[in-house]
Amino acid sequence: MSTYTYSAGPGMLPKEVMQEIQQHLLTFEYEGVSIIETSHRSEAFQHVVDSLEARLRRLMHIPENYAVLWLQGGATLQFSMIPMNLQNRNRFAYVDTGIWSKKAMEDARHFGQVDVIHPLIDETGGMSFEPRLAQDVDYLHVTLNNTIEGTRFTTIPETDVPLIADASSNILAEQIDVERFGMIYAGAQKNIGPAGLTVVIIRRDLIQSIELPSYLHYASHVDTLFNTPSTFSMYAAERVLKWVEDQGGVEAMERLNREKSDTVYSFLEQSNVFSSLVSGERRSLTNIPFTTGDPNRDMGFQQFALERGLLELGGHRSVGGLRASLYNAMPKEGAVRLVDVMRAFEEENNVSHQNVKPNRCSGSEAF
Repeated sequence: MSTYTYSAGPGMLPKEVMQEIQQHLLTFEYEGVSIIETSHRSEAFQHVVDSLEARLRRLMHIPENYAVLWLQGGATLQFSMIPMNLQNRNRFAYVDTGIWSKKAMEDARHFGQVDVIHPLIDETGGMSFEPRLAQDVDYLHVTLNNTIEGTRFTTIPETDVPLIADASSNILAEQIDVERFGMIYAGAQKNIGPAGLTVVIIRRDLIQSIELPSYLHYASHVDTLFNTPSTFSMYAAERVLKWVEDQGGVEAMERLNREKSDTVYSFLEQSNVFSSLVSGERRSLTNIPFTTGDPNRDMGFQQFALERGLLELGGHRSVGGLRASLYNAMPKEGAVRLVDVMRAFEEENNVSHQNVKPNRCSGSEAF
């Protein structure tokens, strides 16, 4: 029986990548020297760094006027580094689409005024925002995909200020036009590699010469490794990016992710027990929150799925319910298997004719 993990992060890694990494845990540059023992200043590791950046630039079509930084601290550290580094007027605009955007706003308030913009939902359920509300600010921040709420932006309007994007849960999972943004940042632990690595893609003209603690200054990290990075995470990320290229790149990943999410959403639409918590075009391709409408039954399904090799289907602790994350490394079979297990849960418990399906969220009830 195959085992699949639907964790929202750290997420699945491609099996063939993990098998390759396993070999290099014992020998990388020299016989008996592990990748995790290899100096970040060695020639061998510099090849890893160069290949990692080159692959990301190819996959995302990143032009040379953008710097690629490899940092630590997760996306959470960026919640502070962004206002610290981009402050000028000390006024920032944030589109509030859920828990992670709220956390980003909380940290930004330590450095200036935060203007909150609420998302717009169109007649198809697509999500966008009104850029004209961001006036006289240093930047406008958006969370492209909401890992907890299971929503995504479907339209990115033109803005007159630098647009900053948290792409932690959709980077490499769907195509992103880098040149539409002043900066894109993402934790690696969903589509890029293991936890411990953060990528920042920033337009070079936004990097200011200001007084900041050295590590917290973007300028310290441009075109160099400022300190000892998460070497193992960088090596694993380089191998994952090679795998993405071999699969056909981001376009192929997005096509596969649409197929996987459509498989699950289609079942949820007709199920008499399970229900999606998000409707319309703003549904995420990578994070699908759903429920049976009964917390006890939700927990019962988690155990039912666990016994059948499906792990980490619990919703985020702040909202409860159920959630399936279908990142790049999740094969189509993982989505099909999830649907089969949900259907078996209905049949085994004979609940499909005994219970009323919970109402779905509609309109602007869930961003």
